[in-house]
Amino acid sequence: MVQAAPSSGYIQPKQITYCGVCSYPVEYCAYGSKLSKCKKWLSGAHPDLFTKYYGDDASTSSAPAAASKGDGDDKEEGGEVSKTADKMGGLSLEEEALKKEAKAERKAAKAEAQKMSSKILIKRQERTKRKMTTSIQGLEVFGIDLKKASKLFANKFATGASVSKNPQGEDEIVIQGDVAYEVEEMLLKKTGKEGDVFGGKVPEDNIDIIDVKKKKKAEEE
Repeated sequence: MVQAAPSSGYIQPKQITYCGVCSYPVEYCAYGSKLSKCKKWLSGAHPDLFTKYYGDDASTSSAPAAASKGDGDDKEEGGEVSKTADKMGGLSLEEEALKKEAKAERKAAKAEAQKMSSKILIKRQERTKRKMTTSIQGLEVFGIDLKKASKLFANKFATGASVSKNPQGEDEIVIQGDVAYEVEEMLLKKTGKEGDVFGGKVPEDNIDIIDVKKKKKAEEE
């Protein structure tokens, strides 16, 4: 008598498809803030899954958690009610996701508008008759790391460069020496070490170079 080999008990794991837009599993796109873009991607990349989650007959369209409902007693007279409730819940979740997406887009648009209207100020300031400093403020608005920028300036000009607070409490980089125009050129470069730090993030029209006159001592006070 041949004895049957015992079952290994191995259960093949469920295959998960991740969204190419939000990187969530596709059944959870509705919990993100890019639902409309996710749906567009899914319809092209995986039309079968799009139909499954967003088709007219998909009662679990945006609510995967609801899929576990409908078992037991509600398969009878409560089954249809549960199915309808799940579908309504899914639509509600999808509407909420679309609202979240619209809010995120408005916030991003506002931030972009603020950035494009911001200025980077490069100030040339005389400390003594023979010493000048160059200060740069506004870099952080364009997503530039001030510490990395400060280190790059120090290496480039072989001089002191540090991040500090100006009298208005704003962060700025102060460089020893008159290097305002060289700094402007560096900000606009998109390659090399400058490109790694500044990455072409700053439009030329958003850079202003100004001269700050040294305050007269109060012999005239």
